[in-house]
Amino acid sequence: MTQEPIAVTIAGNDSDGSAGMPADLHSFYARGVYGMGLLTAAVAGNTTGIYAQQVMPVDFIQKQFDVLADDFDIKAAKTGMVADSEIMNCVADNLEKYDFGKIVIDPVISTKHGNTLMDDDSYNTFINRLVPLADVITPNFYEQKKLTGLELNDIEEVKKGAKMLQEMGAKNVIMKGRHDGSSDEVVDLLLTEDGEFHTFVKPYFKTDRVNGTGDTLSAVIAAELAKNTPLLESIKIAKEFTYNAISHPIEVGSKWGPINHLAAQKNN
Repeated sequence: MTQEPIAVTIAGNDSDGSAGMPADLHSFYARGVYGMGLLTAAVAGNTTGIYAQQVMPVDFIQKQFDVLADDFDIKAAKTGMVADSEIMNCVADNLEKYDFGKIVIDPVISTKHGNTLMDDDSYNTFINRLVPLADVITPNFYEQKKLTGLELNDIEEVKKGAKMLQEMGAKNVIMKGRHDGSSDEVVDLLLTEDGEFHTFVKPYFKTDRVNGTGDTLSAVIAAELAKNTPLLESIKIAKEFTYNAISHPIEVGSKWGPINHLAAQKNN
């Protein structure tokens, strides 16, 4: 019997399947990893917007950690939506207590359009408890500005910001490029644990169907790390997978739809 590598996403469930836990699980399976979901919240939404959300009780989140750790050899974990300080502390306590392998932190502080998703208390808990646990952290442009206080107008500021995140405790930092059409390229910068900088460049693809982009990138990285793929190769695979998912739009819903994991799986 083949033992498949296991990865878990610690995230909210988006009911339309476009982002959060569904996007993570789509990505895990597409990359040949058995995916598990540790639910922190449930979101009622579709391609026109988010209409309600329900945060899971902390004792229920704790029970999920306990039963998964008791039965499975998890090789990688990624975090997504962790809604408040109490949940963040629960997640951090358990990631310190249990060995869930490599940890990828997708901040979920701001949307790709700059809308804030976290209050000040939760933000401070995120900085103090979750960032130091990150083997890899993947902030978007607006999250980078919030985390560093920098304007990030040039590559030297982006490098400075990445170093600041390492000083906060993250081992490897991916400073994701802007996806707003301000350039015809999207450039991501990686600062590795040993102090090396690497860039990853893809063409900008104009589309309204970008829900789940950040979730997918971080989930594919987690999946590859679960398979013991080296970090640089994991990020290259994740960038290619995510670009293929964006550049082959899928017609689902009436407005801002998801990226296309099916196309990404076929083209990777």
